[in-house]
Amino acid sequence: MNQLDLNGRHAVITGGAAGLGFAIAQRTIASGGSVTLWDFDPAALALAVGTLGSAASGVKVDVSRHDSVVQAVAMTVADRGRIDCLVNSAGITGPNTKLWDYPVDAWAQVMNVNLNGVFHCCREVVPVMRQQNYGRIVNIASVAGKDGNPNASAYSASKAAVMALTKSLGKELADTGVRVNCVTPAAVKTAIFDQMSPEHIAFMLSKIPMGRFGTPEEVAAMVCWLCTEDCSFSTGAVFDLSGGRSTY
Repeated sequence: MNQLDLNGRHAVITGGAAGLGFAIAQRTIASGGSVTLWDFDPAALALAVGTLGSAASGVKVDVSRHDSVVQAVAMTVADRGRIDCLVNSAGITGPNTKLWDYPVDAWAQVMNVNLNGVFHCCREVVPVMRQQNYGRIVNIASVAGKDGNPNASAYSASKAAVMALTKSLGKELADTGVRVNCVTPAAVKTAIFDQMSPEHIAFMLSKIPMGRFGTPEEVAAMVCWLCTEDCSFSTGAVFDLSGGRSTY
């Protein structure tokens, strides 16, 4: 493992109790930082914080609710004093079905978590970072937002929107010490696969030239670099983690 420098930095990681968020938290701590995990599942949150140790704390948050995020920011700043990094990792896949059969309530739920959740978190954390004149925001998008996976219209649309939000916010903050980027992983095998059909999982694997899924640790390595001071001239950018699937 290469050593990244996050010494003294504090990161908020949404969806941090499991999957990509938990791996990012582990790498952040290994790089000298500390974390506050924001997660909807209190049992998973308690287990994750207990596993990570004293450098971690947790707040139960529903990122789809603006008031929940407002409260979480206040609690985190009161507890830790600052937020240097925000990683928006919370997300859901929604059902795998044709658009014309897609349940309207499921579409709204995917958008509320995957897109509105990123908006809520950025909206409330950015003022903290602007006051510090320092911050790093990394949004977890997906290669599906570039390619548009069939039978995943809501997920694909939400992740495309996250990329656009990243580009807009990066430009809005370009004259400050805050950098905003996103990553677009191809399929990474985590518990989120439990929300997908076997056929959809097989389709995603067939599109990856490396012939394997990514690992949470590989995503964490790139995300944590984007959270360092070394990431100083990249903002509003999209970084691929696709095993060769996406080359643009």
